[in-house]
Amino acid sequence: MAYENKNFGDNRNNESLFSKRIKAGKRRTYFFDVRSTRGNDYFITITESKKRFDDNGYDRHKMFLYKEDFNKFLNALTETVNYVKTDLMPDFDFDAYNHDQENEEGVAASEVVAEAEDNSSVDDWKI
Repeated sequence: MAYENKNFGDNRNNESLFSKRIKAGKRRTYFFDVRSTRGNDYFITITESKKRFDDNGYDRHKMFLYKEDFNKFLNALTETVNYVKTDLMPDFDFDAYNHDQENEEGVAASEVVAEAEDNSSVDDWKI
């Protein structure tokens, strides 16, 4: 469920060129967005959006990742996840969470989101 914006030309309002959304539980969503600078360079923003318990909006935390740190970040994240999987929780079935949740009609949630994304911009559903 990714969104690609083909307007690579003038991107001064810092729209996403590409976006990936990950639902995590009932109240959390992660967004991975590729954005461009005024100098036509690229960076990634990682946003955690959590619905407030009082249902009064969302709390957001954003992290910026620049190209010179991509490899270091990915290596550190991979090493950390592998440590948890192999040293701390070797018997846990992490693959049990690799499925799409289905709604009552048997349609995968990712298919519903992909259809909705075709009708809206990324910033519309980043509430």
